[in-house]
Amino acid sequence: MPEISRFLGMIITMYYNDHAPPHFHVRYGEQRAKIDLESGELLDGRLPRRALELVREWRMINEQELRQNWQHALAREPLNKIEPLE
Repeated sequence: MPEISRFLGMIITMYYNDHAPPHFHVRYGEQRAKIDLESGELLDGRLPRRALELVREWRMINEQELRQNWQHALAREPLNKIEPLE
């Protein structure tokens, strides 16, 4: 699972050949979550409220890059790193 970003203890990844809807994965300590790329909705798993808010903020800032990485992942092409939230 390629890591595309890391910030504030959170690791953001995308899987190659993953299923729709477009999404990304977040690991934060022992917690795991799957976030919808389009809406920022929590699709699966769980994160603390503040961590989820930060992930959603990061998603909004990097929406275009995330969409491009989704297309790269489906085509099994290398994913681009995305700047962390500061």
